Amino acid sequence: MSPLIVVLGVVLAFAAALRSTWSPCGLSMLSTITPLAETARGHRYAATASWFVAGAVVGGATTGLLAAGLAAVLAPLDASPAALLGVLALAALAGAAVDGGLFGRLVPFHKRQVDDAWLRQFRAWVYGGGFGFQIGTGLMTYIMTTAVLGVILAAALTATPWMAFAIVTLFGTLRGLVVLLGSRITSPMRLADFHRGFDAWREPVRLALVVVLGAVAAVAAVGAWGLSVPAAGVVLAAVAVTAAGVRKPAPVGGQTPVPDAVPSVVQPA
Repeated sequence: MSPLIVVLGVVLAFAAALRSTWSPCGLSMLSTITPLAETARGHRYAATASWFVAGAVVGGATTGLLAAGLAAVLAPLDASPAALLGVLALAALAGAAVDGGLFGRLVPFHKRQVDDAWLRQFRAWVYGGGFGFQIGTGLMTYIMTTAVLGVILAAALTATPWMAFAIVTLFGTLRGLVVLLGSRITSPMRLADFHRGFDAWREPVRLALVVVLGAVAAVAAVGAWGLSVPAAGVVLAAVAVTAAGVRKPAPVGGQTPVPDAVPSVVQPA
């Protein structure tokens, strides 16, 4: 197991979880599971949020089992750390290009949202845990960045099942904990103010994610090939792709609107 791959996998887990919060589902959870919304439904926010986080952990662990399985397949191949880092470097470079819009607007993809009917049909622990599970997997709702797939790849490239499982479970846990950002939304005014401020960070976070992917590509390349011509080529490509990717792509469907104060407590994604 390459320690560098583990570190880069953890970095990707944090970056992917953060970027994913600006998905339609992620944003809707920050208006649906809040003290304001849960009180309106006659539920306790702390309980629903706890179920959401627990569901996200289980969701991350579920995808973690997939990554662990891939790691188990790679383990007997006894691939060198250099080869594994090389794969990660090229994948991260491609991810930076896609997230940066160099091939057009390819992200987000798998544009699926959670079912808002659950709010009316089920108890708080069901929709809390269910929404958390779907979002925690990283694959069942909107995928906002290739870094989500990068987390799974990096985890698999550890060639160590338990470590692969841990990295992806960390991603799911982080996605679940984001719901706590809404813990102070106790009034319609706070709800509107929160989402205005939160939406202002959409583009900076996207740009930061492109930079992270480029940095992962560069670090992995140096780890794989040292100070060599191939490594230099990937590093230069990463710099070029990152620089080009920080341009703002044309918005698709406009900006996500700030939720209306009253309807937002009963209408998620």
